[in-house]
Amino acid sequence: MATVELRFSALPEHVRTARLVAAAVARRAGVDEAVLDEVRLAVGEACSRAVGLHRNSGVTAPVKVALIEEEKQFSIEVGDEAPHATPGGGTPDGAPDGAAEVEEDEMGLAVISGLVDDVEVTTGRNGGLIRMTWPTTPSATALV
Repeated sequence: MATVELRFSALPEHVRTARLVAAAVARRAGVDEAVLDEVRLAVGEACSRAVGLHRNSGVTAPVKVALIEEEKQFSIEVGDEAPHATPGGGTPDGAPDGAAEVEEDEMGLAVISGLVDDVEVTTGRNGGLIRMTWPTTPSATALV
């Protein structure tokens, strides 16, 4: 299992770099060419969401992206360290509680869910993680 890890400052200009790296690693891992645009878009949306959460919450920690190549699948994990709403509906101290931020966050998750069939979202007081997974096909060199 090979893993590539990225960390970048929560600045919008770094999202493009994360998208390009994700697409290149996905291609190498064996993700179908027809799906690479979806990979790029989903990673861009997840990273933009994490950047927005960090900036709105005043979090200075970097956004984390892990690109994980497994035997028959390729996964991307985008992690943030922004506080999220807790079960029961409340928002932790320092978290944005405005309706606009919540609506934007939900819209971003809806876009990601529309692009990726296998998505897991976990959130808590110490941050969140979006894990997106795509199937891979064996490369031609692996068959020789």
